[in-house]
Amino acid sequence: MEFLSEYGLFLLKAATIIIGIMLVLGMIINAGHRQQQAIPKGDLRVTNLGDAIKERSQAIKNEVMSKYQFKYSLKKEKEEDKAKEKEEKQKLKSLKKKDRKADDTDSKDDRRARVFVIDFDGDIEASDVESMREEITAILTAAEEGDEVMVRLKSPGGMVHTYGLAASQLQRVRDAGYKLTIAVDEVAASGGYMMACVADTITAAPFAVIGSIGVVAELPNFHRLLKKANVDYEQHTAGDYKRTLTMFGENTSHGRDKFKQDLDDTHELFKSFINKNRPQLDLEKVATGEHWYGTRAKELDLVDDLKTSDDLIIDALKDKDVYAIKYSIKKPISERLSVSFSRGAESLINRLLHRSSRQDLFK
Repeated sequence: MEFLSEYGLFLLKAATIIIGIMLVLGMIINAGHRQQQAIPKGDLRVTNLGDAIKERSQAIKNEVMSKYQFKYSLKKEKEEDKAKEKEEKQKLKSLKKKDRKADDTDSKDDRRARVFVIDFDGDIEASDVESMREEITAILTAAEEGDEVMVRLKSPGGMVHTYGLAASQLQRVRDAGYKLTIAVDEVAASGGYMMACVADTITAAPFAVIGSIGVVAELPNFHRLLKKANVDYEQHTAGDYKRTLTMFGENTSHGRDKFKQDLDDTHELFKSFINKNRPQLDLEKVATGEHWYGTRAKELDLVDDLKTSDDLIIDALKDKDVYAIKYSIKKPISERLSVSFSRGAESLINRLLHRSSRQDLFK
């Protein structure tokens, strides 16, 4: 028992030192962030996926075809491109001869619709929401009638408020009147599924993980260990429920009941949001915290179709132009190093204390 007490105190000391280092680094990062506010935050990159796929196709043809066949294939593609370009120039010339009102009407009819593709790779804090909000803003300022947005979503869920913001960003696309498709190749669970359900259409690969409509929070309690070590811990609050459960104080049944009540309330809000966006779902069956693979998820109406994002893009290219939109946030090297260190420290703390601080998670 003495060994366990000493080991527990060692863990607490180690965690305290690491948390202190993280706080100092956080202050440094915030100070650097304030100094960088006048500098552009990042860069927006636009990639024509049709051209990218064509280049890869040509690279394969160059290897598998004879020299004559490859040259003939390139010549044919160039002729098709020239014919298309000539046709577009003729349309533009015709439009210039008309008045502005006719020009606006015809341009909508003549141009190819566009699909804007963005990626969301979710972690516990939904960190990608910072890039996604910039990408969506850029798309909404450039999109026209008939255009669509596709999000390649990958997320096992995370913190309630950050995933709520991510879902709200996707709602902007719907509110602006553009079709929104969510493509799930690997996982859209908990907060990830909360984002997905905003879409007009959800597609998933057959073995993508879908669902997990539930909420979880956990924390250890060191009160008995501190008591054996003759360490007093004090916490003062104003308000009955300012703190319900604590890591170091003595928890009460009153606090536990309130803690559970808060989780249940969050779960009800989660279910209400799902029901609003996908009313066809049987919530009693799917809002149990369970997850399903794509094939089963389709049977439960959690997704609309079984298809990979690659197939969606190839299908869209038949009659639309497809562009990948990526906003990269610039960070100074000092901040990148600090973030990497902080993440390593956070991982170590989680291992030592088994996620010692409370976090409400869509999980």
